[in-house]
Amino acid sequence: MKRVKRKGKNVVLSLILLVLGFMISYSYQFTKNETKGGGSDQQWKQEYRYRQMLIDQEERNRKLQRELFAKQEKVRKTEEGLAKKEQDLAKIVDDVKKYRMYTGKVGVKGKGIEVTLSDASYIPSEENVNHYIVHEGHVFKVINELLVSGASAIEINGQRISKNSYIMCNGPVITVDGNQFPAPFVISATGDPDVLDTALNLAGGVKDQLVKDNIVVKMAKKSEIVMTPLINAREQQTFSK
Repeated sequence: MKRVKRKGKNVVLSLILLVLGFMISYSYQFTKNETKGGGSDQQWKQEYRYRQMLIDQEERNRKLQRELFAKQEKVRKTEEGLAKKEQDLAKIVDDVKKYRMYTGKVGVKGKGIEVTLSDASYIPSEENVNHYIVHEGHVFKVINELLVSGASAIEINGQRISKNSYIMCNGPVITVDGNQFPAPFVISATGDPDVLDTALNLAGGVKDQLVKDNIVVKMAKKSEIVMTPLINAREQQTFSK
């Protein structure tokens, strides 16, 4: 009897211990799940915060990129404007140089052509001598053709001419800006030798007209022609002193 009682007590005790173990195990598992769930929520919040920070940073980067592109475009336009100004300035400088050459204010050196006009070597006794000598009209024909063909500077017998120059014929001599020169008259011009030579030698052009007027014409292309600056009358007097 005592043995049965003791056995019954052991069963009850075992049942109690089993229930208690189950409760402890359930409580542990529940606590573990709660802790784990709380960690996941915290991690998710942290990831969300980092993701939001990354989005904000990317937006700032895009904004800065747009500002950078705008400034680069502004710099590009400014550089284009400066380049255009430099081109305009360079063109002005080139124009000034050309104008100075045309007016004879600066010395000139370059390729060109040399045209020599001489009186006829033979004049029939019954003919008028004026029909066989070089006149200012002949010189003007050559000069005008050279200018039209792109000559940058012209001189006659070493005398630079400008837009204000005057040429007069006085018998066998020609006066250029107050200076007299006898024949032959050597007209030198700087420019493209081939272009100038072709212009003067056109059929029915200047050379043919001069030859028809009994003028002896010689032409020579030059690899280098040097011209000194033009000195006006007042400067010439000062220079002479």
